[in-house]
Amino acid sequence: MNHAPAIELRDVRKRFGATEIIRGANLVVPAGERFAIIGPNGAGKTTLFNLISGRFGLSSGDILLKGHSIVGLKPFEINRAGLSRSFQITNIFHRLSVYENLRCAVMWSLGYRYSFWQRLAALGDVRERAEAILEQTGLVAKRDVAAGLLPYAEQRALEIGVTVAGGADVILLDEPTAGMSRSESDAAVDLIRRMTVGKTLLMVEHDMGVVFGLADKIAVVVYGEVIACDTPERIRCNAAVQEAYLGTTAHEEASA
Repeated sequence: MNHAPAIELRDVRKRFGATEIIRGANLVVPAGERFAIIGPNGAGKTTLFNLISGRFGLSSGDILLKGHSIVGLKPFEINRAGLSRSFQITNIFHRLSVYENLRCAVMWSLGYRYSFWQRLAALGDVRERAEAILEQTGLVAKRDVAAGLLPYAEQRALEIGVTVAGGADVILLDEPTAGMSRSESDAAVDLIRRMTVGKTLLMVEHDMGVVFGLADKIAVVVYGEVIACDTPERIRCNAAVQEAYLGTTAHEEASA
């Protein structure tokens, strides 16, 4: 059995020209835990996500997925190794129906490829898994609706469904509740909690209510470095974190 962390960053650095954005980041995310990355705007959070998912190449350091280095791999190769991510901007096929979006994700995860001679309706395993994800997302009533016609919160729910439908056991979510009302955020948290049972979750999120309500551990990134990584309770009380990011208002909100 592989007991390696789901994700491990070792002295990760990223430069754009002469500017170093990520400055020796170190982080260990154990398998099966829910981690949140927080930090002020411009701290390098999304850059870290892009490094982990292979969209950016490292300047130096190493990134391991389940004990194996993924440096130099293309995004699709990292996905096939068991990591899937969502984006800050909704990333779905707007003209396809809700069900068709999920079916596409499931097909590729099960090794199917599009073929002129292959009837999609005949793929029972694809249909069963897509139906199960459809039910989990709470979008059964919107099954045949074009994804682009869904309200924003439901588009985000669909994207989370598509991210999970691929079968990856390490899930990256980039600001999954951005732009949502409080009730929509609460529903999204419930959805994320349900759909990541038994999986590893790493998310970037600005809503402190979501972060402190969902994460097992919180990593705080400031100026491209991880300055703290601990339980929500200890992060709340960390003076360096409060000074660097949370501030009095956010601290009081998280403690409420």
